Amino acid sequence: MIPTAPQIGFDRFIQLDWVTAALKVRAGMASLDKLNELLDVAGLGKEAKAKTRTKLNALALEPRADLVDLIDRGAQIFKGTEDPGELAVFAWGAAIATYPYFGKVAEFTGRLTSIQGDCAVSEIHRRISEVYGDREVTKRATQAVIQTQANWGAIERVENGKRLVRLQARRLKNDKMVAWLVESALRYQQKAISLATLQSLAVIYPFVLDQPLGYVMSNSQTLEVRSEGPSNQFVALRSAL
Repeated sequence: MIPTAPQIGFDRFIQLDWVTAALKVRAGMASLDKLNELLDVAGLGKEAKAKTRTKLNALALEPRADLVDLIDRGAQIFKGTEDPGELAVFAWGAAIATYPYFGKVAEFTGRLTSIQGDCAVSEIHRRISEVYGDREVTKRATQAVIQTQANWGAIERVENGKRLVRLQARRLKNDKMVAWLVESALRYQQKAISLATLQSLAVIYPFVLDQPLGYVMSNSQTLEVRSEGPSNQFVALRSAL
């Protein structure tokens, strides 16, 4: 049985270079000393550093039991890149798979910025409060996710942080990275996703998937394409997983 993830777990600002360092530790390319150095340079207090390490443990160093295989495969796929855009794919996929709250904020951000390219932060808070309750902890957690998304290159905060502008999406060319990110989205959604909607899936809005996705998904060891009727195809986790 897959354990239930906490409703609000992602409540800290997490820099991309911290996730990158944790990824390299997981892939056997670096020691924890490098990660600890980065956290020390950031000037985090003892409590803040401990809470940040908890998030990094979940994202890469010590993932939940049901996500160990996903994170380990991701570490192998992404360990050879120094491209921040590609490293952001790992961070994003790990975050939405591990923390449904991060995924929900990302999904609302993607939807609200899909038409005009920007949105008010207050709109995201309103949508989140409808799902998780209008609480101070929810507002702080949402701000942490927004700040993190900005650091990972997805959005820019303008008007003193009151509005978000969507930055140009990154075009992914590596089929393995694409399949891994789609798998992360499936684990967030917890249901099959229409193949036709994958390229506009709000939760992964910072990335462009313009490959022949049916072909990419069918070549994956962990995903499968299912047909429902003559024209409806869905991508899902292989049932053996």
